Amino acid sequence: MKRLSLMLAAFAVLCMAVSAQAKSFINGIDANYPPFAYVGEDGKPAGFDVESMDWIAKTMGFEVKHQPMDWDGIVPALMNKKIDMVCSGMSITPERAAVVNFSDPYFTIQKVILVPADSKLTADQAMSGPTKLGVQRGTNEHELLETRKMEEKLKYELRYYDSSPLAVEDMLNGRIEAIAMDSAPAKDAIAKGKPVKIAGTFAPDDAFGVAIRKSDKELLDLVNEGYKKLHASPKWQELQDKYLNKK
Repeated sequence: MKRLSLMLAAFAVLCMAVSAQAKSFINGIDANYPPFAYVGEDGKPAGFDVESMDWIAKTMGFEVKHQPMDWDGIVPALMNKKIDMVCSGMSITPERAAVVNFSDPYFTIQKVILVPADSKLTADQAMSGPTKLGVQRGTNEHELLETRKMEEKLKYELRYYDSSPLAVEDMLNGRIEAIAMDSAPAKDAIAKGKPVKIAGTFAPDDAFGVAIRKSDKELLDLVNEGYKKLHASPKWQELQDKYLNKK
């Protein structure tokens, strides 16, 4: 019976891979969200999520193209069938899950406050205000900070940016005092030699998942099975060392 179950499971995976062959899907990505997704100096999409999905596509027998786009319009683009998935450091939230399906979580991220290296500002002080606080528009940090500001009557002044790296440059030029962002791009800025530091966290951790239209159950199954295989492969650690474990 156990052998039969294993054979049936293997057959199901084979059927998914055969069904996906010759199919091509478009993955919408944030063009400037290092180290998960970005456009490299050669003009090609790169990053942890990009390379992960490339590996999954090759393993599961489909093709994938990565399409950079504005983050605040990426879910509408998915719903309007301009793209087929979003594998680009997207946090799983109840609001998003109401309109799209998410893959099984594949990564956990912290929500941090980034400040200049010589700043004495703490995360609590940045949140209580009065401070000029930067955030990338269209992110769940954006939504969270607007909600908390209203409900808790906090005194920070929000400044909106198209990407976290743009917010970092504005902070270093003295236009804002701190940035609310995910820990991975914050650590990426530090690894690249930016004179910044993490002052602390401001919200519970988030889980990343791949967003897919609710009608695309076949693609959801392919992606979930692909991540299972990736997590069991040495490639998973290789990708983490390449993109996420920089000193």
